[in-house]
Parts: sequence; structure tokens; C-alpha cells
Amino acid sequence: MRMASDARRLKTLVVGGTTTWLVIFTLLPFLIVLAISLAEPRLGVPPFTPLLECGDGIWPRINASLANYTTLFSDSLYVEAFLGSVRIAATSSLITLLIAYPMAYAIARTQARLRLALLMLVILPFWTSFLIRAYAWTGILNSNGLINSALLNAGLIAEPLPLLHTEFAVHLGIVYSYLPFMVLPIYAVLERLDWTLLEAARDLGSRPLRGFLRVTLPLSLPGVYAGWLLVFIPALGEFIIPDLLGGPGSLMLGRVLWTEFFNNNDWPLASALAVALLAMVLLSSALLYRVMRRPEASS
Repeated sequence: MRMASDARRLKTLVVGGTTTWLVIFTLLPFLIVLAISLAEPRLGVPPFTPLLECGDGIWPRINASLANYTTLFSDSLYVEAFLGSVRIAATSSLITLLIAYPMAYAIARTQARLRLALLMLVILPFWTSFLIRAYAWTGILNSNGLINSALLNAGLIAEPLPLLHTEFAVHLGIVYSYLPFMVLPIYAVLERLDWTLLEAARDLGSRPLRGFLRVTLPLSLPGVYAGWLLVFIPALGEFIIPDLLGGPGSLMLGRVLWTEFFNNNDWPLASALAVALLAMVLLSSALLYRVMRRPEASS
């Protein structure tokens, strides 16, 4: 009886502590940003109108407006930034998937004593700062960087290629930086796969490609969906990679949000952009949760 009571206290402590942490460091900051997004910009400190003002009566007057959200969907700049971010995040996630799936498949099918070493090679870039890894590509893609220097010395090109400050560089940076987030979920699913199913498919006359498409790929879809969202979500709001590799012409939500906050000093509009971005992230997370729960529901 006492052990059950101690277990309930421990559960209450863990759940209560986690809930308190999320309320203080997640919910309250979001509510503050949401309140700012409903205000109007002004010159002053803080640079936005208060949400509540004391009026002539007893109750305070609420100064809330959806004008900032209307601007997001009516101004072509923000619409293009939204569509551009979704397009770059989606294409980068697709490229990452095409590279990561064969890697995860090869690691899962290799000998057990080599898997740890191969996984360490995948995780190894995480030991270096994300900013340093992104900044290193500026030296590789620059006009006098490693790639252009090698091509010029080999006589393959007559003048340096414009690799840096292009959309290609943004895709390359995202794929390189988030590749482990795609490899690890797919590997986690493939590593638990019952490979005797492929042997049974071969015994029934199925060719290797057909066996992969009909057996391996469907069973690995939860890992594919998880990896896709783990890459797509951070790529959607990425700021460092577009800023360093994309240059001033890179129009993504992260750069636009930073510009509104620090250059234009328009906190309400930037907050509305942050809320819209968070809504997209929450929808993607809900999809991820549903996909991860599907195997449990079917079992």
C-alpha cells in the first residue's frame, strides 16, 4: 500500500514538474507573443501599444486587432516568404530522404559489430557547433573556395561558379545539417524489422525490388514520416543557413521574422509571423503524433 502511495506521489511530482516547466517556459512566452501580435506598432519602449488600457469606466479597454494577421496574408512579401519557406523546406526534406534512406538501410543490414561505428559517423557532425558547420560551407562554396579552386585547377571551368548566396547553397546547407535527423528515425524502424519477411517474399517468387516496395518500404513508413517532419519543421523556420549561405536575396520566414524584429522594429507584425509559424509547426507535430500512434492502434 505504501509503495503504491509512493508511486502516485512520484508520478504526481514528475507530471506536475513537467507541466509547470511547460507552462512557465512554453505557454506563458507564447501568450506574450500572441498578445503582442494583436497590438499595433508605435515609437517607444516597448515598441507596441498595450493590450489593455484604463478607460473612463471600471473595466479596462481591450486594444486587440487582427490587422497584423491580415497583412501576413495580403502582402506579397510575406506570402512569397511563406511559400518559399515551404517549398525549400519540402524539397530539402525530399533530398534528405533520398540520401538518408539508403544510408539507414545499409546500416540496418550491416553486421552488428559495425553498426555502432557507422552510427557514430552519422552523429559525429553534432559534436561541432551548428553555426560553425554552416559557416564552413561559405569557405567551400565561395568563388575562391575549395570547389571552384578544384574545378579551375582541373580546367573544367573558365571562371568561378556562383555557388554561394544561391538557393542551391541553402538546400545544401539544410540537407547537410539535418541529415542525421532523417537517418536515425528510419534506422530505428529498419533495425527492428523482421527480415525473414523478405525471405518469405523471395520464396513466393517476389523479385528484390518488388519485395522492397511491398514489404520493406511500407513497414518503414513511420520512420520516414518521423524523419520527414524532424527535418521539415526546423527547415521551415531556419535562419542561420539562409542568412549565411543564401545571402540577402534569400526570402524565408526566419530571415523575414528577424528583419521585422531588429531592422524594422515592428514587434507586432513579427509576433504575428511567429504565431503563424508556430501554428504550422503544431500541425506538423500533430501529424507526427498521429503517425507514431498508428502502429500502436493497429497492434
